[in-house]
Amino acid sequence: MDEKTKEHFVNKHAAQPIRVLVTGAAGQIAYSLLFSIAKGDVFGKDQPIVLLLLDISPMLPVLDGVVMELQDCALPLLKEVVSTDKEEVAFNNLDVAILVGSMPRRDGMERKDLLKANVAIFKSQGGALDKFAKKTVKVLVVGNPANTNCLIAAKSAPSIPKENFSCLTRLDHNRACSQVAIRCSVPATHVKNVIIWGNHSSTQYPDVHHCKVNMAGSDLPCFEAVKDDAWLKGDFIATVQQRGAAVIKARKLSSAMSAAKAICDHLRDIWSGTPEGEFISMGVYSTGNCYGVPEDLVYSFPVQIKDKSWKIVDGLAINDFSKSRMDASAAELIEERDMALSTLAV
Repeated sequence: MDEKTKEHFVNKHAAQPIRVLVTGAAGQIAYSLLFSIAKGDVFGKDQPIVLLLLDISPMLPVLDGVVMELQDCALPLLKEVVSTDKEEVAFNNLDVAILVGSMPRRDGMERKDLLKANVAIFKSQGGALDKFAKKTVKVLVVGNPANTNCLIAAKSAPSIPKENFSCLTRLDHNRACSQVAIRCSVPATHVKNVIIWGNHSSTQYPDVHHCKVNMAGSDLPCFEAVKDDAWLKGDFIATVQQRGAAVIKARKLSSAMSAAKAICDHLRDIWSGTPEGEFISMGVYSTGNCYGVPEDLVYSFPVQIKDKSWKIVDGLAINDFSKSRMDASAAELIEERDMALSTLAV
């Protein structure tokens, strides 16, 4: 093969860039996230990327600075960066949409007012996905209330399969893994198959009944490894549920570095699949689940992923302790959904 033919062959078979959108792109989560995506930590070391960065008009000058920094990183996989405040530009022909931007809760704001503001945002962005993105687009909702925002976006994009939408509970999952690992004095990678059930809120249920901890080369059930049932059924659950609030209290800012890492983990697993025999947690469409969770919610389940498609892990034994907590989180999500849908109908 001569050099010209070889060059043609390489160019023809080089990976095509994927188009990845991050909303709320001038914010602190995005600032911790964009470098990891652009250098290949998420979609692979051979996958070129076009980054689309969306934020509200007043944040465009800040976004210009973010673009400058991405350019200054001189990353070989980053083919183009587009910053915009226009949905028709940001959502055009997307492969991946990471919806980080949302209305934060302000002092004195009622929950229904927060939901109403976010319904408007995610109805609009769902409509933009429907109109402009590829029908194969993978959508990850991060902005809170993430589960209900994800549901609204999915309902507002009827031409895109509901299976393409998920919301982030991987941060809660990682927090649970880390707490168990610290307790057992092992690396976090030695803890697998924790589950976050339900809402990304303080009603979430971190469940370790199916968790395994690798200690001295053997996989032990979590309760056997920890040897403290009271902690696992009490302070452990409360710590994971309240961790976001604890970070805000300490930092005076919400979790950004850990949220960005969780986003990377979530999307890498969608792109590359989960290891055999392991499952992770993500908020997905509940219809057809085998755990008695009401239909038409985005609810966090244990999932396994293959060929970019998730499947809820079926047949896990659920005791009464777990069921009552799963039900409580579902009840909160039903209330959120109904409140959101009532504002959607107005």
